[in-house]
Amino acid sequence: MTPEGAWSFFAAFATMLGLLFGSFLNVCIARMPEDRSVAYPPSHCPACGHNIRWYDNIPVLSWLILRARCRDCGLPISSLYPAIELLTGLLAWLLFARIVPGPDALDLAHFAAFGVYLVFVCMLVAQTFIDIRHYIIPDEFSIYAVPLGVGGTLLLGWLGYPDALPWQQSVLGALLGGGSLALVMGLWWLVRRQESMGLGDVKLLAMIGSFLGAVPAVPVIIVIAAVAGSIVGLPLALLTRRKLSLALPFGPFLALGALAWLLHGPVLLSVYMGYIGRLYAIFGS
Repeated sequence: MTPEGAWSFFAAFATMLGLLFGSFLNVCIARMPEDRSVAYPPSHCPACGHNIRWYDNIPVLSWLILRARCRDCGLPISSLYPAIELLTGLLAWLLFARIVPGPDALDLAHFAAFGVYLVFVCMLVAQTFIDIRHYIIPDEFSIYAVPLGVGGTLLLGWLGYPDALPWQQSVLGALLGGGSLALVMGLWWLVRRQESMGLGDVKLLAMIGSFLGAVPAVPVIIVIAAVAGSIVGLPLALLTRRKLSLALPFGPFLALGALAWLLHGPVLLSVYMGYIGRLYAIFGS
């Protein structure tokens, strides 16, 4: 097998791994907000309760073969399930191409980096859909995962991954991520006497900082999340004729910023610094 063929093989394997992870995320999204085990009972139809056979649990493909219906009771199966599997598979492929850009990077350090950041991406996907549906962010995908971020950073540094963060950056990222949003919450409370966001968002950004570091990742992610939230929230507020304090989960926008930074960090940094330079030229002169 040629080096290019080997890279294509592992890229395809990474995509299939993402699809499988996406299938497991569907279980997490359905059960974790209700404090149910993600391991037991086995996957089953929510309507009739029959266990899903292994050949009916193949990501995306089984949903297509069954024509989006349960084999036992015939009731429809939501298209959200294959959508999450496809999304996770696509993100796994993009992540692999980012972490392992070519045949020269097919080594243990780059594979380990892909594994660490794939877990990170999966947590972002799961908390996004949970936050959209239930307005909560499970601690398992936020504050409890901070040690995973720090530990993953230590592991990648030990293995010699060239883009590994110093572990100090990981710890500082968790502190800056959580602390910055906590400060915003405190200031908003002092000014408006109402909550601006939930503690789940604070803990989520702490987790993101532990994986991606403090500076420049955290400031850029906050800017992306704020801009994306405004783009979505302002039209919704106007269309529904509600106050600008319209309840809108902020976790998905933080996840979007984190994914953008993870996949396109250098480009985003150059754009960010360009705007900072223009503002300085305007107001600093």
